[in-house]
Amino acid sequence: MISTVVPIFNEEQNLPELRRRLAAAMEATGEPWEIIFVNDGSADTSAEMLRKFHREDARLKVLDLSRNWGHQPAVTAGIHHATGDAVILIDGDLQDPPELIGAMVAEWRKGFQVVLGERRSRAEGGLRGVGFRLFYPLMRRVTDLPHGPDAGIFGLMDRVVVNAFNLLPERNRFIPGLRTWLGYKQTSVLYNREDRAAGKPKQTVRRLIEYAIDGMLSFSHKPLRAVVWAGFFVSAISFALGLFYVIDFFARHKEITGFTTTIVCVLFLGGVQLIAIGILGEYVGRIYDEIKQRPLYVVADKVGFEGTDTATTERVVIPKGAVAT
Repeated sequence: MISTVVPIFNEEQNLPELRRRLAAAMEATGEPWEIIFVNDGSADTSAEMLRKFHREDARLKVLDLSRNWGHQPAVTAGIHHATGDAVILIDGDLQDPPELIGAMVAEWRKGFQVVLGERRSRAEGGLRGVGFRLFYPLMRRVTDLPHGPDAGIFGLMDRVVVNAFNLLPERNRFIPGLRTWLGYKQTSVLYNREDRAAGKPKQTVRRLIEYAIDGMLSFSHKPLRAVVWAGFFVSAISFALGLFYVIDFFARHKEITGFTTTIVCVLFLGGVQLIAIGILGEYVGRIYDEIKQRPLYVVADKVGFEGTDTATTERVVIPKGAVAT
């Protein structure tokens, strides 16, 4: 069994073509398969279309979330409910070609447990395109993760990897980073990322920036260390400047004045302090999210899943020895 997880948010224009290409790609693998569409609170006709798909083909299943929980929680919901020996993740905008699934399955059959869709090139332009191209080099430099390729969620995970993934309880999720952090035997399949088949991007620039910050802060303490070094640097500059004024006063009997210098120093130090407090606040905010232990998502309805309740929350397996509250 091969499972494919597809998060859907207002993709009514893409769904017919997405279904056709996905089903053809899955049939070509020669394995039994299922496709799990996760409706992430769509406001258009996506939910009705997905239910129609299931009536026409029972292998097309639907998780209907209670509201829009975001891209990463929606993908996680699909992973939690996938039953396949291999689980494929792909977005619903057709920027990632479903036809690449066959190549991923072929690599999986060779013994690779994680097969990543690595982007050779991108079609995005403008500010979004620049941001995407800068993100992964910055991610590799800032985080403590092994240096991974330019790859989003598009990829395949073996059941062993999926079981390990389902043990991760954190709320602020960056799935490509979690997948890299888990390790296992990995390889990549190269492809050219296309533009959206139809419609406008659902992720705003603001949400993409938040996503990038989540990715970097979830896997690194380097921003905190950078603030410490900035504090040492500012202290050293301040000490050197003070020493210079003292020597200058005794050597040339020059009176120490300068309203502008004082204001600039105060504003500079204040800016450094605000940046430090802001970085610290980002980490504290993530701690606050984790300790609340609220569900990552809530499922309002399930279509095609036998023996399950209608309204459920995500289930996180507590590792042996941990304390559940």
